[in-house]
Amino acid sequence: MWPERRDASGRAGPTPAMTRGSRFRRSSHGLYVPSDVPCSVEQRIVEAYAVHRAGVLTGWAGLRWLGGTWFGGGTSSPVPIVLVENEGRTRQPGLVQVSQEFLAPREVLRIDGVRTTSAVRSVAYEMRRAPDPLRAEQSFAMAAYDDLVSIDELARYCEEELPRWTGVQTVRDVLPRLTENAWSPTEVTMRWVWLQARPAARLVCNTPVFSLEGRHLGTPDVLDLDSGVRGEYQGSLHLAGERRAQDVVRDEVLAGAGLEMAIMLAADLRDPRRFVQRLEGAYERAAGRPRRWTTEPPEWWVDTTTVARRRALRGRDRERLLRYRRAA
Repeated sequence: MWPERRDASGRAGPTPAMTRGSRFRRSSHGLYVPSDVPCSVEQRIVEAYAVHRAGVLTGWAGLRWLGGTWFGGGTSSPVPIVLVENEGRTRQPGLVQVSQEFLAPREVLRIDGVRTTSAVRSVAYEMRRAPDPLRAEQSFAMAAYDDLVSIDELARYCEEELPRWTGVQTVRDVLPRLTENAWSPTEVTMRWVWLQARPAARLVCNTPVFSLEGRHLGTPDVLDLDSGVRGEYQGSLHLAGERRAQDVVRDEVLAGAGLEMAIMLAADLRDPRRFVQRLEGAYERAAGRPRRWTTEPPEWWVDTTTVARRRALRGRDRERLLRYRRAA
């Protein structure tokens, strides 16, 4: 719902009397929306954009507007908007995060009446301003989750468009560690902690594991290709009901094939030392175990582990083959 200015006639917006009651709320200085309009992420973005309609969404808000499932900006993060230099609206720091970086016309898209920067520009913006490398990796991974940007596209963009921009070194530093197949931010965190403990580990996210006969055994959250140690994040959804029963069956199958598991819990996100202890225990148990599994898919399997391969899917194939990823 686009915010509107007050109008004495009531035709182009609410009257002053209406805004003094409970039927309308002020979305920003001089702008109002009906009180019953749900405060969704998209509504918050629109209300911020209405303050600077000559601007262009970017960062997390641009990615959300392009369909980024995981980008909500928190409950109070200001909406990042690139302003043209002579745009003169009143700035509201709590609502809008203003940027006046150079913006080429080819980087601007118009979607549903809102201008936003391209996906690669938006994710680069978010990564360059990340408080730490882990947050930068999460921003990219969650953009790749919805196939908005690939590693190759980001690398090429940084090399050609942002060679000396503020924060671009952060993007360059994390490029070798990025993954296109994480299904949640917690998997990126697990992978990050794992590599801090074992920098030489060859880790992949959500890569299917098969028996030597070609039967699909399961898809671990994170897997060390060399040792057969797998990591699984178990939040509240995994603790009861049908989901728990499915997890138990899958764990038994994967353990029977020779894979050892290290579980990450919600508390480990704050203090990962317990997870690292479980991880080391899994490596000890995995040493010398016979390997009755492979990540080499059979001929009939359709690979969906990269952005390029997922983009190539069409129609019902895309819906069918990605439903498990989105359910996770």
